[in-house]
Amino acid sequence: MNPSLRQLRVFQAVALHSSFTRAGDQIGLTQPAVSRCVTELEQHLGIKLLDRTTREVVLTEAGRSLAVRLQRVLEDLDTMLLDVRGLATQRQGRVRVASSPTLSANLLPECIARCRQEHPGLELLLLDRMQHDALASVLSGEVDFGVVIEPEPGRSDELHAEPILSEPFCLVCPPTHRLARQRSVRWAALHGEPLVLLDHASGSRRLIDDALRGHGVQAPVAQEVGHVTTIFRMLDAGLGISVVPTLALPPAGLQGLEVRPLTPRVERAIVLVRRANRALAPVAEVAWALVRDVAASRG
Repeated sequence: MNPSLRQLRVFQAVALHSSFTRAGDQIGLTQPAVSRCVTELEQHLGIKLLDRTTREVVLTEAGRSLAVRLQRVLEDLDTMLLDVRGLATQRQGRVRVASSPTLSANLLPECIARCRQEHPGLELLLLDRMQHDALASVLSGEVDFGVVIEPEPGRSDELHAEPILSEPFCLVCPPTHRLARQRSVRWAALHGEPLVLLDHASGSRRLIDDALRGHGVQAPVAQEVGHVTTIFRMLDAGLGISVVPTLALPPAGLQGLEVRPLTPRVERAIVLVRRANRALAPVAEVAWALVRDVAASRG
């Protein structure tokens, strides 16, 4: 006899809580019933999954391996069942979305909140990933779609992209910097200035480098970091100036730093991406449209 879905779910609950009693409370079974399910699963598999003592329950090496893989399998199963049940209304199910960090922080929270309000049966799950990893998640099918910076040319055979928002880059600098005295700053004025920039894992870095090169700017890169919050703290410390997308700025503004528009205006495009030649499930289409509408309201 093969292991049952019930046994697998019970084992996953025990692995999560490290306790038969707490696992039973979560799934509505008594402690003896939980213990019996795990014992039956071990007998079916022919291997010990848990070390039991009077004080604790500890996963064996085989148990840890099963728990890690099982979590994703059960999530996929739940997603499939939710999607199938939601086909009738196209408003119920779970949709996984990969997004790059600045978008995860400054666009997706509103999307998730709107989703809960307008589509209570639709669960929007966010995977916060760097640009390259977000695109890889889309291509592998780990997520339904992504919200990213426009990928570099040449990926149209792999990805279908729909632009949803354009935003300009801006200058951020300490208030004592000479450029803070200007209402707007030309790109050429950055020549020779030490720059603190996002690293090349960011989808924006390629566009910033292209803009600097296109305007003949040669400037030393003092620091390369992964998050804009780190950039702001380094500017506070007087380590240079920076070019960031406007969406990366906190809604309440920056304390102790100045922001100036850069001219000529250079924009980055925010796009929705999915695998080329693959239709989205109806419930994912609803989520796609919702993210597009929220972005349109920002524009």
